[in-house]
Amino acid sequence: MAECEIQKIDPETEFLSSKRETGNEWEIFKENVRPLKRGRNVNILNLALKSQTDNHLKKSLIHQRRKFVETIHDYKGQDPLFPWIQCMKWVQEAFPPGGDSSGLVVIYEQCVRAFWHSEQYKDDLRYLKVWLEYADNCYDKEVIYGFLDANGIGKTHSDFYISYALHLESKNKFKAANQIFELGVSRNAQPIEKLKAAYRKFLVRSMSRTNAIDEPLEKQAPVRSFGTLLAKGENSNRLTSLNSDRSSKNDRTRAAPLSIYKDSNAGGEASSRQPDMSHSWRNLGARAERNKENNAIPAKWKSYKVPQRPGTRTAVASASACIPVFVDEECQGSPSMKAEGKGKSKSLKIRQEDEKDLKREAELLRKNPLRNFPHTSLPR
Repeated sequence: MAECEIQKIDPETEFLSSKRETGNEWEIFKENVRPLKRGRNVNILNLALKSQTDNHLKKSLIHQRRKFVETIHDYKGQDPLFPWIQCMKWVQEAFPPGGDSSGLVVIYEQCVRAFWHSEQYKDDLRYLKVWLEYADNCYDKEVIYGFLDANGIGKTHSDFYISYALHLESKNKFKAANQIFELGVSRNAQPIEKLKAAYRKFLVRSMSRTNAIDEPLEKQAPVRSFGTLLAKGENSNRLTSLNSDRSSKNDRTRAAPLSIYKDSNAGGEASSRQPDMSHSWRNLGARAERNKENNAIPAKWKSYKVPQRPGTRTAVASASACIPVFVDEECQGSPSMKAEGKGKSKSLKIRQEDEKDLKREAELLRKNPLRNFPHTSLPR
């Protein structure tokens, strides 16, 4: 009997009987979790969400992120992109809300800047996906798509053309999106079946959109004041009644003349209220009368002296005095000045002093994703 009672314990009682502190952080903080296409590990997710209330655990996650950065520096294999991808996946798992404090935007930018000139990764699908994820975190995606097209990155993959065209479609640039799809088909981007299927769906959406715009008003069901739609029969009756009401109103307005109000007492008082026309504009008067505002005689102003306060005058600044030039702290010693002409970041410089610096750098990258790239690599 005791064994049967143990088997009938519900999960909540079993969890309370166990001395675990928590394990259901997902249920508490699930609105703060950024979804991933590949899904998430629940154990890692609970541990990461627990760090939002535990400062010690949060510091351990930041320390582990530094270790991933060190593995990127110390990697000496034939695939240097691999440790970058591992670091990005771990940051996505360890910092589920995302945001600028996770440093993910900075890692994206450092990764794409490290290999943009490498012929080894121009046709690598993994490297293209890093670029596309970086574009999803920036305000202006078209700058990144133009950079990829100008430097020949990802031209052989259909994901580049699909992502670019869908972005243009979201901006209501349907003609440009159609040109991008046609460009991908002409270049035979692989897999070509995936690109053609996306192109067909785009054409269907564009055709349905034009049909909705060009649809006549008679086919659209009118909406009542309380939000319900009328049936087809009621719709035709409603339209005919509206047309008949309008025609009857027009006939009434045409038949009835416009009545003008006349005051009966206005005739006797008209002569007494007539204005005096002697000073009207019909009589311009003599020239002297017209120029009466110019009768004042001009005098010299040199005779008037401005009273000054007693005291010593301040010395005039000499020509040799130098003006201090303002230098912005963000631009002083920025990586764009050091990486000019090099095109490759030798190390991942995630600022570890304060989260505010990391957030500020991430916000600058969102506004200008190519701010650290050499000017010779940018599209013209």
